Amino acid sequence: MLFVRHGRTPTTGATLPGRAPGLHLADKGRHEAKAVAERISRLTSVAAVYTSPLERARETAVPIATARKLPVRVEPGLNECDFGQWTGGELKQLRKTPEWKIVQRFPSGFRFPGGESFSEMQTRITSALGRLLASHPGETIVVVSHADPIKAAVAHALGIPLDLFQRIVISPGSVTAIAYRPDGPVVLTVNSMGADLATLARS
Repeated sequence: MLFVRHGRTPTTGATLPGRAPGLHLADKGRHEAKAVAERISRLTSVAAVYTSPLERARETAVPIATARKLPVRVEPGLNECDFGQWTGGELKQLRKTPEWKIVQRFPSGFRFPGGESFSEMQTRITSALGRLLASHPGETIVVVSHADPIKAAVAHALGIPLDLFQRIVISPGSVTAIAYRPDGPVVLTVNSMGADLATLARS
């Protein structure tokens, strides 16, 4: 399973957009989407491309799917965390709040006001991945999602506590690869930005 974080948007690094509609890729993000599509196109086989419902994820998925002549399939379970009342908040202001320390140091104990908890997000993303894996046994699939859900999926695959998932970095346009095997998942690469993905098949 290849996890792709969507490309940059005009608000990346400045606000917490969450699930607010109408946020599209910036020029840099469209370039990142094309670049990651080119990297994935070098693989011998990709069976399906799934994406979060949000525009920025779907726009990242389109060039990946087009290169493989595959449809883009929307999977609601890949959606961004529901940040509730924090949606659209400026990060520089949110970092000044007492709650921000909890988000960073004890995320498993935090629920966004009016939104989702990190634990619920992790359960949602891993449940979605389970359904996708059951539909594609032995196949390579691409899932386009967001930083926090991908970080939560990596933490689950590594067997590390959710409270440590903030130590994982998932950059815009990056690829993270996890092989799900009968004896457990194997994390092949995290936050890959330029390496030849074809080498993963030989590792």
